[in-house]
Amino acid sequence: MRILVAGRTGQIQRYLQALERVGAEGVPMFQNAWEDAMYCDGLLLPGGGDIEPSLFGQANEGSTDIDEPLDRLQLKATEAFCKMGKPILGICKGMQILNVCFGGTVRQHLPTASAHMYRNGDQHHMTIATKDSVFSLIYGLRFCVNSAHHQGIGILGAGLEAVQFAEDQVIEGIVHTSLPIIGVQWHPERTGETQGACCNGDRLFDFWIQDFPTAPKI
Repeated sequence: MRILVAGRTGQIQRYLQALERVGAEGVPMFQNAWEDAMYCDGLLLPGGGDIEPSLFGQANEGSTDIDEPLDRLQLKATEAFCKMGKPILGICKGMQILNVCFGGTVRQHLPTASAHMYRNGDQHHMTIATKDSVFSLIYGLRFCVNSAHHQGIGILGAGLEAVQFAEDQVIEGIVHTSLPIIGVQWHPERTGETQGACCNGDRLFDFWIQDFPTAPKI
């Protein structure tokens, strides 16, 4: 299975390695997102900086490390894969890109950001998955994730459903109700080989590659 990884070449190595561990080939994105989509089986939207706020109808109120050309290319790739009904996995910023693509918004600095931000390494916290969601199927109703973000989902985009939450109600996982789309606010690419107290991220990648296109989407 060939997966388009929609990020800058020097910033996606962990995602390529995670895909390789579950038997998939990660393909770095080139400039023409539509042509890339034609020969790949799925799309991975990786983590990164913050999204340009004008793309979700807001002024900048705390967004940093913005790469607007990449934002626009990621949105274009997402639209292309959606049109073809191919699987998409969004991670951290990638989940927010999914939400913006479907008309949603981003909370530019969470009130509880200090509990989620990167501090000389990922933070860890518990999350709660909704019953019968893809996350409860993989990990159970309560499980620990790694955290490295200060922003989060605001208004949900059309067709998206929040199915995983931190204990402070920050949205940690979303799915689309009819398309093969998963988004997570945490970083499964960093918890695959030595996960410690966190859930094993490779289990999410493996489910997404092997089972998700034919599984119930909630």
